[in-house]
Amino acid sequence: MFFQLIDLRYEKRSTIITSNISFDKWPQILGKDEMITKAILDRLLHHSYLFNIAGPSYRIKDKLKYKSTKREEL
Repeated sequence: MFFQLIDLRYEKRSTIITSNISFDKWPQILGKDEMITKAILDRLLHHSYLFNIAGPSYRIKDKLKYKSTKREEL
């Protein structure tokens, strides 16, 4: 189903996908079907721009800050 969505949008619409999983682990996520995964990645990566963002996660930072504040209140 995910392949069908990507295939319908391929070269017709913009698609933004965020992930913290490297491409080599995508077959495990997408049902261990390497052929479909390669087809999906082929369509996603053709004409694409990849942005690798390294650094601290704001969500994790805020969660840790919230937990430490809760501990101080107790």
